[in-house]
Amino acid sequence: MKVELVTNLKRQATKILADLHLSKEPVLITEHGKPSAYLVDVQDYEFMQRRLELLEGLSRGERAVLEGRSYSQREAREKMSQWLK
Repeated sequence: MKVELVTNLKRQATKILADLHLSKEPVLITEHGKPSAYLVDVQDYEFMQRRLELLEGLSRGERAVLEGRSYSQREAREKMSQWLK
């Protein structure tokens, strides 16, 4: 992973962004020697957001099963047929 100082980002934003788009490698931005932010390609960020949404959905489903908030296939089919009327 590439690391850049925030001052370099201010001075060379166009070059850093061009490199980012070519390499698709996230850039860690540091301030005063400490991590401050990640700079990532838009497509990669959107992909990560979609992946996170899917994982959150799976987590909600697992929680529902553990809490007994689930239906058998027969029960689900009956409920669906009622909704589709």
